[in-house]
Amino acid sequence: MSDTNIDDTNIDIDRCITEGPETALEKHLVAEFLREKGYRMEDLHKLPEDQVKALMTEACKFASLKLAGIEAKNLFRKEIHLPD
Repeated sequence: MSDTNIDDTNIDIDRCITEGPETALEKHLVAEFLREKGYRMEDLHKLPEDQVKALMTEACKFASLKLAGIEAKNLFRKEIHLPD
């Protein structure tokens, strides 16, 4: 796999984890997903490009789902404590 392909994948990954104020948490969640699959961010350059892309797609979906759950819980708590 060429460095250009890794760089292109990293750009997509960076875009996934740099939008919004939850960046640090999202990066942590992506790393958590990878750990659960037996990988570390540092190891991704050793994998075939299609495998990296698939892993990171799933990692970003995992992180987005977790963040959505956190946001939903927060909104629900606000509704309970601050009725209109």
